[in-house]
Amino acid sequence: MTFDQYSSVHGKVAVLTGAASGIGKAVADTLVKLGAKVVIGDLNQELGQSVIDTYNKEAGAQVAAFMRVDVTKYSDNKALFQLAEQAFGGVDIAFLNAGIGEGANSMFGPLDDEKDERIFDVNTISIIKGTKVALLHMAKRGGGVIVNTASVAGFYSSPFISSYAASKFAVVGYTRSFALMPQICNVRVNAICPYWVETPLLINITDEEKHKDEPSFVNIIKHSPKTPIHTVVEAFLTLIIDETRNTQTLLALPTGVQVMDPPAALDGTHNEASLNAIMQFKSVALDQAKANLAAAMKAYGF
Repeated sequence: MTFDQYSSVHGKVAVLTGAASGIGKAVADTLVKLGAKVVIGDLNQELGQSVIDTYNKEAGAQVAAFMRVDVTKYSDNKALFQLAEQAFGGVDIAFLNAGIGEGANSMFGPLDDEKDERIFDVNTISIIKGTKVALLHMAKRGGGVIVNTASVAGFYSSPFISSYAASKFAVVGYTRSFALMPQICNVRVNAICPYWVETPLLINITDEEKHKDEPSFVNIIKHSPKTPIHTVVEAFLTLIIDETRNTQTLLALPTGVQVMDPPAALDGTHNEASLNAIMQFKSVALDQAKANLAAAMKAYGF
């Protein structure tokens, strides 16, 4: 990235979830250094407030705001984005990053609805809810970019992280469904997919006491190469700065950043007639989507 490309971040307003620590905080640190305003949502009130207090003190002005949020709730997502509107005038960037590792392997666990659903509520459903709210605010703004946190586990699963992998596979699929969004409202949607990174989430996954029934798997993680957190930040910056990137999934690996392209179309799934039908559908779908967006914005109060 060149200095001129980084300068495009200056003055932008970013909403970040799960940014009181780990990857989210590293991204927030970088955005503030590049001159952006940040609004952080996190469950950890004390830590989140401390982070934004530091930003504001170092800047000598208000460049950051914090709200304690439960990302699984629409009400909290709405309040977070509305805080960005009130504090800084709108939203240009959304980093939907909140996630958990608890319940990663529930294959033979208790038949407990709440425990089994929690990892999907936080890792997947919260991204769907956050995206829907972000789209409304960005459409009002005239455009923007959303980056979701998926995972390398969203492409390569393991018997001992079955639920975690499923939650991240879903994020990848969801992110790749927004091919028409730039034409609808000038919003791009992408995802970063980190490998193991030294974060509080990884510390929890490798806690030997919590995972004493899976010592061999924990040992694999402990001895695996780790992705430097600056590589994850690099992937994020690439996705927000390069306006040609949409529905892209970037792997953040120990060796660097790598594009993970979707699989090629399956042989035999299309013919000339079906391809023509798809083209006709896209033409109609764009107009319908724009009408649906206008109705949604009106219902939201915009």
